[in-house]
Amino acid sequence: MARETHDLIFQMLTSGDDGRVCKDIPEDACHMEARSFTTHVMALSTSKIADGLIDPKLVLSWLLATLGAPTLFIGLLVPVREAGSLLPQLFTAGALRLLPQRKWAWAGGALVQGLAALAIAVSAFTLEGEAAGIAIICALAVLAVARSVCSVTYKDVLGKTVSKSRRGSATGAATTVGAAAVLAYGALLTSGLLPRMDIVEAGLIGAGVFWIAGAAVFLQLREVPGATEGGASPISAVFENFGLLRSDAQLRRFIAVRGLLVSTALAPPFMVALASREHGPDGSDGFGGLGLLVIASAGAGLLSSYVWGRLADKSSRKVLILTSASATIALCATLGLNAAGLLGAVWALPLVLFALMIAYQGVRLGRSTHLVDMATQETRAAYTALSNTIIGALLLLGGGFSLVAQFAGEAVVIGLLAVMSALALPVALGLEEVQAKD
Repeated sequence: MARETHDLIFQMLTSGDDGRVCKDIPEDACHMEARSFTTHVMALSTSKIADGLIDPKLVLSWLLATLGAPTLFIGLLVPVREAGSLLPQLFTAGALRLLPQRKWAWAGGALVQGLAALAIAVSAFTLEGEAAGIAIICALAVLAVARSVCSVTYKDVLGKTVSKSRRGSATGAATTVGAAAVLAYGALLTSGLLPRMDIVEAGLIGAGVFWIAGAAVFLQLREVPGATEGGASPISAVFENFGLLRSDAQLRRFIAVRGLLVSTALAPPFMVALASREHGPDGSDGFGGLGLLVIASAGAGLLSSYVWGRLADKSSRKVLILTSASATIALCATLGLNAAGLLGAVWALPLVLFALMIAYQGVRLGRSTHLVDMATQETRAAYTALSNTIIGALLLLGGGFSLVAQFAGEAVVIGLLAVMSALALPVALGLEEVQAKD
């Protein structure tokens, strides 16, 4: 891509910023910021698209059910993906810090994710029943661990190559591109133009191709070698990173906010289950209903991600406050529609899911930007690994909500998640305005 094109895209997506002033990145990186910005947008867009094509909550759940896999494996999809993506990070951050250029780790992780997605596609073509469940869960576990490597290194590379005032714009733009692609995918799922299994299998292959392409694009970054001090053995890194909780009150508060807002990730399956008790998500065809929910989720990302990203560049604290309130309203609206006997209507569940997913996108962009901007180049990797590991453990414990739903009902679970979202608001009010710092 020509330099003029990089500059044009950069200016279009960061218009209104304070000139080309660079903050918190090396001088050499400042001269290459336009190229780095567009490279981040392109590489991260491929990852976002792949994520949507292989969504465990929707796509893989339907795939395993169609292949006749036992329910046990369907229930393992989200815990394996989420916990596997987050829990290993605390143990790998020290080793990854030994790399002066961490783009190689992100690209390697993206490559492995692509190969794992292709392995899932092969399993879908060739296996059925329990064998398909075992193969797909194993491939998803490999994908999740590779994703953890990407997660723990991406924010560090972003912090070294893109200025503080423009990081949210880069991630927000990529999320918008990904959402647009997944929206088209959801429309295809509901169109009936092609056999459903063919669409899903093609999507799995596409996910693999997108991740591999993203790895190649990310390697084009001109990353200035960074500090490698503090690279420790996994066990040493565990104790050192947990020590940050004692010394940094703002980090504790940030993790508390992020922990309470896992409600936005945990709620959708319970919302679907609650609505399905009265009426199928689309009235008759579960897969058609899934397509409508994919459209609602992707549409929320398309309409809100870039806006959240731009707002996060101004104040990630305010984004977390707004998303706390928005999630609470969406979950309470779900309970209200259920009490009125309307949640089973064809329009109701996509509507409240759309509202919740707008909040969810804000949570993701707000907490990502806040973490990058609150940390220094020396602490960014450790902060990322520590917070992600704690949240991974909470998501794993979140499986206990299934027991609550079994004995007390989905409405009670949604009520508890609404309370969590509401509690996040006063905690977020105590966060510092990290974008205002020099």
